[in-house]
Amino acid sequence: GIYLLPNLFTTSALFAGFYAIVQAMNGQFEHAAVAIFVAMVLDGIDGRVARLTHTQSPFGAEYDSLSDMVSFGVAPALVVYVWALKGMGKLGWIAAFIFCASAALRLARFNTQLDVADKRWFQGLPSPSAAAVVAGLVWVCVEFEYKGTDLTWLAWGVTLFAGLSMVSNIPYYSFKEVNMRKSIPFVALLLIILGFAWLAYKPPVVLFLFFVTYALSGYVMTVIRFAKRDEAKSKQE
Repeated sequence: GIYLLPNLFTTSALFAGFYAIVQAMNGQFEHAAVAIFVAMVLDGIDGRVARLTHTQSPFGAEYDSLSDMVSFGVAPALVVYVWALKGMGKLGWIAAFIFCASAALRLARFNTQLDVADKRWFQGLPSPSAAAVVAGLVWVCVEFEYKGTDLTWLAWGVTLFAGLSMVSNIPYYSFKEVNMRKSIPFVALLLIILGFAWLAYKPPVVLFLFFVTYALSGYVMTVIRFAKRDEAKSKQE
């Protein structure tokens, strides 16, 4: 069946992605970047609403995936292309296309591995996080009025990094095992409050740094795993 409530959130996320594209075409890049983050929030809500209200359906799952493709694949690629990559010619649109195609491949892989994947880890950078890295870069640079050729190459590199990370086999922690009902130390609560205060003060900086850190965390954990494996092998020998 087709249920109204979760699909309403999915449609809202799709609208936010479409709105980001329209705003980029109008040269309103800050609005475009914010719209992608709004799509992220709405995308995070629709699945939870479906589970809480017992309105999950195959239609909803497919619709959510198609919405994600627009909001986290097409929209970020077009926003960063119009903002910084357009003047690079072929190099620019190829980077944007690689990001877009990687998002499609990432979503297709996720959909086919739902029953077999380890719920604790994502295989490759999730498409919303990749979109947040790209949109965060745009938002920060527009906010602080950064310009120049160096910025163009930075945008090109970040777009490729985010795109290729999506189709990599790098493991990323999913946070699905975080227990919200579990008690936490006072210091942890204080850090969370300070984090929200900083987010309210400088949203683009905080969001960009958070998602860049998350995007790099998978590579750091992979290096640590290999180092531990090599250390264990050397001890056995």
